[in-house]
Amino acid sequence: MDYDRIFSDAIKSVKNEGRYRVFTDIERQRGSFPNATWYTEDGVKDITVWCSNDYLGMGQHPKVISAMEDALRNTGAGAGGTRNISGNNHYHVLLEQELADLHGKEAGLLFTSGYISNEATISTMAKLMPGCVIFSDALNHASMIEGIRHSGCEKHIFRHNDVEHLESLLKACDPNVPKLIAFESVYSMDGDFAPIREFCDLADKYNALTYLDEVHAVGMYGLRGGGLADRENLMDRLTVIEGTLGKAFGLMGGYITSTADIVDAVRTFASGFIFTTSLSPVVTAGALASVRHLKESQIERQIHQERAAVLKEKMRAADLPVMPSVSHIVPVLVGDPVICKQASDILLDEFNIYVQPINFPTVPRGLERLRFTPSPLHTDEMVDHLITSLSAVWAQLDVKKFANAA
Repeated sequence: MDYDRIFSDAIKSVKNEGRYRVFTDIERQRGSFPNATWYTEDGVKDITVWCSNDYLGMGQHPKVISAMEDALRNTGAGAGGTRNISGNNHYHVLLEQELADLHGKEAGLLFTSGYISNEATISTMAKLMPGCVIFSDALNHASMIEGIRHSGCEKHIFRHNDVEHLESLLKACDPNVPKLIAFESVYSMDGDFAPIREFCDLADKYNALTYLDEVHAVGMYGLRGGGLADRENLMDRLTVIEGTLGKAFGLMGGYITSTADIVDAVRTFASGFIFTTSLSPVVTAGALASVRHLKESQIERQIHQERAAVLKEKMRAADLPVMPSVSHIVPVLVGDPVICKQASDILLDEFNIYVQPINFPTVPRGLERLRFTPSPLHTDEMVDHLITSLSAVWAQLDVKKFANAA
């Protein structure tokens, strides 16, 4: 048995499709986001990052860095164990209280990532409800899909953001079984919003629980940064609100907020929580500072929305195939994995612009794209340089014919 060949052939097939992923070796520059240093075989170059999920630049905020430095001096580097065995730190307790307050819920629970918070919570909740049926949006994140799969429950996939289709599935379901509707608020690849209010109406009508993933919205929307449900005054109608500390809040980790009983049940039964070393108090202290700051400050959100609107407008004016998006996410259609990677490489090599190609399985085949995430710290000069560079690359690679075909 040639074991090595099994794995090399698997990688070869991905390379042949043109969607092999290469890590870009960069180092963020403290205090000068979105600038970074790119390490190459030929030396180092200064580049501008256009694809970071640190949407507001909070990973560079002085309050966040100061809080982390204080925690490092006071507590040391690591958590020391799982939350159950010596790894429960006072920063964890404070942050969970802060997050519960952010979403208007009784309790919160921290996880090491947003992926784990989704997978562990959905699978645990569903397993604890005998006969549970899960209704999942067709474009839900892989972590939600894994949670549904690991629950072992019956599931129904409704067409993306399709209220009528969801209702038809709920109507056909036994009214006496537990039901869970799982969906996101902001979809990260297309940048569209979920009809949260309508989904909550259906949950009320058919006696279902709701699970909302707000990872691309927390910190970004709402008077205090509670997400899209915060902006729409709907947080009280949702059973579970899940979020991340790794995007707008600028750190890492995930969390859920809900009733005290649901949070306690997940804490007690979820393997993904129980058997994982807890977040470092240094990271937790930084996240705590970030959440507290964005509860009070509006300026980051206001500038961010302005920057996203400017970028979309200038892309349209330059006849670039920017995809429709009502959010801060700005996807530009390419429609071919090889061309998408080539465009990304040229932008980096020749124009010092870093944007990662987005290929299958993150998006469907034929809908490959470059996904831009402007921040409050991207200047007009950076935007103009990006537009000029993109236009040059589009002409060089004749990208229009692929985008039009898609």
